[in-house]
Amino acid sequence: MSVFGRETLDNGLRVLQADLPYAQSVTVMLMLAAGSRYETPETNGIAHFAEHMFFKGTERRPSARQIAGEIDAIGGEFNAFTGKEYTAYYVRCAAEHRDVALDVLVDMLRNSRFVEEEIEREKGVIVEEMNMYFDTPRDYIGGLYEQLLYGDQPLGWDIIGRKETVRGATREAFFGYLDRWYKPARMVLGVAGQTGDDVLERAQELLGDLPAAETGEPMPVQPYRNGRVSVFTKPSDQAHVSLGVHSYPLDHPDRYALQLLATVLGGGMSSRLFSEVRERRGLAYYVYGLNHSYTDAGSLYAQAGVDIGRIDEAIGTIAAELRKIAAEPVPAEELEKARSFSRGRFVLQLESPQGLILFGLRREVLEARLPDPQEILDGLAAVTAEDVSRVAGELIADDRLRLAVIGPFDDAARFEPLLDG
Repeated sequence: MSVFGRETLDNGLRVLQADLPYAQSVTVMLMLAAGSRYETPETNGIAHFAEHMFFKGTERRPSARQIAGEIDAIGGEFNAFTGKEYTAYYVRCAAEHRDVALDVLVDMLRNSRFVEEEIEREKGVIVEEMNMYFDTPRDYIGGLYEQLLYGDQPLGWDIIGRKETVRGATREAFFGYLDRWYKPARMVLGVAGQTGDDVLERAQELLGDLPAAETGEPMPVQPYRNGRVSVFTKPSDQAHVSLGVHSYPLDHPDRYALQLLATVLGGGMSSRLFSEVRERRGLAYYVYGLNHSYTDAGSLYAQAGVDIGRIDEAIGTIAAELRKIAAEPVPAEELEKARSFSRGRFVLQLESPQGLILFGLRREVLEARLPDPQEILDGLAAVTAEDVSRVAGELIADDRLRLAVIGPFDDAARFEPLLDG
């Protein structure tokens, strides 16, 4: 039986609850099935920009300071984040202040003013955030890699947008995006921790009068192939690389085998990539491997910050580890370690109200499935070494490898031979 309870209001808005009797706090989070993937070329960045504007003032709380002051007055924390397929807003606070958290959060989402003067001022803030992002290769390499995978379509665009679209954003552009996608059918209210016994009633009071509406769906991702290597030329003392392959969508039947494959490759400080790239060869300070899936696409990849003078060796070593796991069965002991690692990290996430509701909302928003932690644990338990080998063999091949590089290089072609075994 799932730890989560789910109810649906008449307008289609879902309410997800997870009561943790030992908790003294509560996390209230509103997540929407809408993110940067739902933008057009002209509005790229509007989802993230709107997230900023929801904190700038409502009719009842006209300034950012007043909103922040109410959360500070209860010792709470509040924030938001924008992804490509979802956006979330949350407050964490002592359980006794749950209703304050709910009221402030819903007020922000329903009654933000989007004052022209605030919009213009925030453009400078976001451009500076963008500059910080571009100046942080460890972060920017992920965007460069996804651009290589997906090209000029929403999954290939940066969440933060482009400077020209941010500077050109208008009040009408915000409302065009919000009026299209911020509808009850795409909203899930999550409450976890010491939830109280009247969450549904409060949700009905605060959100039940939102009119139901059809929104349609974003464009599906299109197959994209345009070169194997992308280089972003930047003077630096360290090169950053991301090397991987297209993988499976979020709900693929082999999702758990893929997760354990990624864990064997690059999960933790005893993984193959960490052991070979850092410990044995001293090529990098950080290196990891993971799989990231969207609803209709995904990628299994490794990322590392490496010595500029030894970048060829680093790329060759990472590519060799990918080929090896596709060619040779994973030993039983190594698979069991990866399984225990994945189970342990997942259980740790569920220990906190915030981690628990984040897991639940992602499952509910992206897959429209009642989240059940036991299903994840059972899925991991069922994976065999043969499953991992089959998935690795299906996904990893030289002609499928894609490489993104940031560093003082200007010739993508020089890296291509490194991808061929």
